[in-house]
Amino acid sequence: MLVVSAIQENKERVIEGLKKRNFKQLGLIDEVLNIDELRRKTQFELDNLLAESNQLSKEIGQLFKQGKADEANLLKEKSATQKSQIKEFQDLLSSYEEGLINLLYQIPNIPHSSVVQGFGAEDNEVVFTEGDATPKTDMLPHWDLAKKMNLIDFELGVKVTGAGFPVYIGKGAKLQRALIQYFLDKNTAAGYTEIIPPFVVNEASGYGTGQLPDKEGQMYYVNEDDLYLIPTSEVPVTNLFRNELLNESDLPKKMTAYSPCFRREAGSYGKDVRGLNRLHQFEKVEIVRVEKPENSYAALDEMVNHVKGLLRDLELPFRILRLCGGDMGFTSSLTYDFEVFSAAQEKWLEVSSVSNFETFQANRLKLRVKRDGKNELCHTLNGSALALPRILAALLENHQQPDGSILIPEKLRDYTGFDKID
Repeated sequence: MLVVSAIQENKERVIEGLKKRNFKQLGLIDEVLNIDELRRKTQFELDNLLAESNQLSKEIGQLFKQGKADEANLLKEKSATQKSQIKEFQDLLSSYEEGLINLLYQIPNIPHSSVVQGFGAEDNEVVFTEGDATPKTDMLPHWDLAKKMNLIDFELGVKVTGAGFPVYIGKGAKLQRALIQYFLDKNTAAGYTEIIPPFVVNEASGYGTGQLPDKEGQMYYVNEDDLYLIPTSEVPVTNLFRNELLNESDLPKKMTAYSPCFRREAGSYGKDVRGLNRLHQFEKVEIVRVEKPENSYAALDEMVNHVKGLLRDLELPFRILRLCGGDMGFTSSLTYDFEVFSAAQEKWLEVSSVSNFETFQANRLKLRVKRDGKNELCHTLNGSALALPRILAALLENHQQPDGSILIPEKLRDYTGFDKID
């Protein structure tokens, strides 16, 4: 969430940033400033009352020691009234603090200066393209290939669970597992520490990284235990640092994690959800970083180049988009999306988002670094490296051969144990 002092000091910049997102509730900014002023005034009055109460307690103690019980008892009556006032101010302060937090939870992050205003995907900026993105009408889409070669059974997944829960079979399962291991190995070689996190999280974790309350309807919820199935390993991995005060020498923190991901994808329908294009359960390897503020954008560039390398290794045509204000996630300050081209479907498929959240998550998490005698909010970043379903779909579709087989990229063959699928 936004830092109140930053809103106070840069109100116009905050409003202009929110306009880039087409955020309609700009009146919340004044509400935040008004309730914060009331909070600060109440805190001031409370602090004065507490100081007076402490001084009064000392005077009462001294009077009893001096044998002046009557005077002491009179002051005790005053002290009782004072304590009642203190309780009223404490309750009022708590209500202001709760109201302030609830307002801040409704306001998204401020976009980086490089982000342009826009309303949706059509306004995103293509900043890099590599590979042949030519449609090929003679290629089969991955759902037909998967059925023909017995790699993925979508109907069996419907039988066991429902739509959006495919069953991977034989070489399809092995290819999936090979990709996971390959991504983890590449990430750890780049200095990321592997983490195996919990796959369910509590409410505090959801609020910490911004999935709650913004995306509550998109998460699977276990009512009896008040837990959520994770939509990405970013949530548990970043929350490892919730309420932590790090030393400057501890940074940067670089972590990678594999996890299944669960998303309700409420409202999704039509041709864009066919096959592996949009699932309720899928696998993903994530990279997460905690950085000093001044280093976070260099770290973002490093993460973008890392994901580039993964896609080059897989020999897939891809492009990078800088998302416009209207298409960015609630918590992001700057996001680059990676898309691979599906020659068979004749469209681009998103396979990664790499984002810098600046202090937005860290403020929710109370994640700070101690330096120069002060506690300062860290910057957090994350990216998919990579999301499996559409990567698998693109591999099957783009590496089809004239004889009907599917060629495995050379750098992946040691992981699959086979050179092609036929």
